[in-house]
Amino acid sequence: MGEDVQPQEFTRADRTRHREKVRRNLDVFACMLREAHFDTDDPMTGLEVELNLVDDEGDPALRNAEALDAISDAAFQTELGQFNVEINVPPARLRLDGLRTFEEGLRRSLNNAEARSSTVGAHLVMIGILPTLGEEHLRPGSISANPRYRLLSEQILDARGEDLSISISGPERLVATADSIVPEAACTSMQLHVQTSPDSFAAYWNASQAIAGVQLAVSANSPYLLGRELWRETRIPLFEQATDTRSEELKAQGVRPRVWFGDRWITSVFDLFEENVRYFPPLLPIVHEEDPMAVLDAGGIPGLDELRLHNGTIYRWNRPVYDIAGGVPHLRVENRLLAAGPTVVDMVANAAFYFGLVRAIAENDRPLWSQLSFSAAEENFHTAARDGIDAQLYWPGVGQVPATELVLRRLLPLAHQGLEAWGVETSVRDRLLGIIEGRCISGVTGATWFVDRVHERAGMERYDAVRATLREYREAMHTNEPVHTWE
Repeated sequence: MGEDVQPQEFTRADRTRHREKVRRNLDVFACMLREAHFDTDDPMTGLEVELNLVDDEGDPALRNAEALDAISDAAFQTELGQFNVEINVPPARLRLDGLRTFEEGLRRSLNNAEARSSTVGAHLVMIGILPTLGEEHLRPGSISANPRYRLLSEQILDARGEDLSISISGPERLVATADSIVPEAACTSMQLHVQTSPDSFAAYWNASQAIAGVQLAVSANSPYLLGRELWRETRIPLFEQATDTRSEELKAQGVRPRVWFGDRWITSVFDLFEENVRYFPPLLPIVHEEDPMAVLDAGGIPGLDELRLHNGTIYRWNRPVYDIAGGVPHLRVENRLLAAGPTVVDMVANAAFYFGLVRAIAENDRPLWSQLSFSAAEENFHTAARDGIDAQLYWPGVGQVPATELVLRRLLPLAHQGLEAWGVETSVRDRLLGIIEGRCISGVTGATWFVDRVHERAGMERYDAVRATLREYREAMHTNEPVHTWE
């Protein structure tokens, strides 16, 4: 959903033209998968981080326009909520010290951005959901000025035909309604990108789906929403509900949600794009002038703009990406399920765990997904979102097992093997995966740390306790010490 669009209204004719064009895009994409040369020789990896803005007290600062002006760095972009910004980190090759490049570049950029944005009263915080958000922040007036966000909100609410309903039960319960998609802005994540060949895409996507629950368990960092203690990774149910275009009747009919885990293992990247076109009506039926088949026949690389924009409004937790760089097309898996924070080194450790584990599993001679049902992988995903590092997960060959035991005994060695295959140095592997090991041994993630600190302030009003804890969190965040070592 990175494309700029102008305010507009869509007619029935617009939607008919878009359907025809996006299906033509899909046909051309199928031809390209058979015939075109994709960039696969030396795969890149990438990283994006969404950030929250707070004032000196830790309350949301609805100042992203002023903050971006002060930061004055093209790597930083606007996001849905005025209390959000995003940084796109330049892609890197893991064999060329990419993980260290990510860490050093991200720290340097964020430190510089914090120094500049603080001059306009906006401090950066990396956390999955800003715990000091109140209902007054989740209203249409908090949407960023970029027209595409307001247009997207209007289209989702129009498709639904009624206000959004938010209902999440954990240690406490939250029931709320919203007349815009601003609650989606409460969900700030880190996104990991791994480039693949067309032939290997299905294996990398399936592997990403299979390990999604494990990723959430060891990295949960979103325990509070609107002052309530909910799931350890509350972003998951909140995002699923905040962008739901279905009425209750459509849910009962089994219509697929726009935020979903999926329903099957795939055999090709085409499966996912074809599902997009078959099952999901467009939210933004914008038609471009390019004739993709004519471009392909002429030896060019079609942009497939309609297919790509449509894909950007279907929020798979592991999303397929078709893109063009340097005049050459490529494919990526975009892993979208992790929360931002708590520190840069924690996020890079999460990245190392994902990149290593996904490669080891994707390139194993016996596919994990031949032993693990898709429904079990989905159940692991939601169980881990709810319970975090205390989750019990199902794994082939061992049955139900504590997530920490699964990671320590089985998955960390695989992650080491995968990173070694990527060409990552032993010292880098040991340091970053040692952080994942430390969380499993201590039982501490960003979510557990935050909840424990709020509980210690049980005598305070809840928002005062959350605000005080967030100030403590932000101070520790700047140390870049892993969260499981925080005092």
